[in-house]
Amino acid sequence: MSTTTAAGQKSWIVALLLALFLGTLGVHRFYVGKIGTGILMLVTFGGFGIWTLIDFIMIAIGNFTDKQGLPLAR
Repeated sequence: MSTTTAAGQKSWIVALLLALFLGTLGVHRFYVGKIGTGILMLVTFGGFGIWTLIDFIMIAIGNFTDKQGLPLAR
């Protein structure tokens, strides 16, 4: 038996690029459906860059999930 983890519909590379170029605006969070935290990132400029950096690293290593808790599709 093979144990495969279901992946979400959202692409990790798109999320990574959005976090890189528009991360302080929280656009990558809006992309994956996390509207509430996207708004928080928007008004705090990505937690003054710290939250953006953490999200960028989490997306890059594959630990970032979409709204349903599914990993991003690779």
